[in-house]
Amino acid sequence: MSAASQEACRALLHAHERDLWLTTLFAPVEKRAALCALYAFHYEIRRIADLVRDPLPGEIRLQWWREALAGEREGEMLAHPVAAGVRETIERHALPLQSFLDLIDARTFDLYHDPMPDRAQLEFYCGAIFGAVTRLACLILAVPGRDPGGAAACGHAGVALGTVEILRRYAWHFSRGRSFIPADILARKTAFAEMRTLAREHRALTIKALDALAPEARKILRPAFLPLALTELYLRRMERRGFDPATSAIEVPQWRRQWALWRAAR
Repeated sequence: MSAASQEACRALLHAHERDLWLTTLFAPVEKRAALCALYAFHYEIRRIADLVRDPLPGEIRLQWWREALAGEREGEMLAHPVAAGVRETIERHALPLQSFLDLIDARTFDLYHDPMPDRAQLEFYCGAIFGAVTRLACLILAVPGRDPGGAAACGHAGVALGTVEILRRYAWHFSRGRSFIPADILARKTAFAEMRTLAREHRALTIKALDALAPEARKILRPAFLPLALTELYLRRMERRGFDPATSAIEVPQWRRQWALWRAAR
C-alpha cells in the first residue's frame, strides 16, 4: 500500500474514528495499514448518509464505491487514497470482494427514512455491517490461507457494536427525523433500556463464542474484537441520571477508553 494511502486512512481514523484507530495499535505492525484501510472504508460508506439530504445522491456515491472496488473506475480509484488503500488490502489479503459489496448494499437503508421494522431486522442490519467489518478484520489478522474461525462471534459482536452505535448517534438521527430503533421497541417506554439489554446480550454471546475457540486463535483475532471492550463504557454513560438520548452526547474520556482497550488487549 502506498505511503499516501496509509497516511490518509490513518489520519481519517485518528480524526473521526478514534476508537477504531486505537484498536489498530494493538494489532501486529504488519497488519495495521490493512486494518486502517478497512475501517476508513467503513467510515466513508457510513458518512454518505450524513452528507446527503436525498437518497439519489447517496445512491450515486454508493454505486461509485461498488464500481471502484470492482475495478471499473481505475483512474478515479487511484486518485482516492482510501479507495486505493482498501482495494490493495482486498487483493493483498485475498479478502472476499462480495463482502464489501454486501456491506455497501446494507448501507443503502441509511439513505431512506423507512423505519427499522423489528428486532430481527435490526440484528440482520447490524450483522451485515458491523459483523461483516469484524469478520474482515479477522481475515486480515489470520494466518494467510487459513480460516481463522470465529464467524459466530463476529455476528454477535456486530449486533452489540451496531446497537451501541445506533444509541450513541440517536440524537444526531433524531435531529434529522430518523431513528434506527425498531418500531416495535420504540413504541414502549422501556425502548432505550431494551436496546441496552440487546447490546449486552450479544456482547455476552460474543465472549461465549470466542471462549469456544482455541487459545491461539483467540490471541490472533483479539484486535478485531477490541471495539467490544468499549461498549459497556458507553452503555453506562447512557444510564446516568438525567441523560436524555434525544439531546445528550455520549462521550467517554479518552484515557478511560485507552485503559479499557489496554486491559482487553492483555
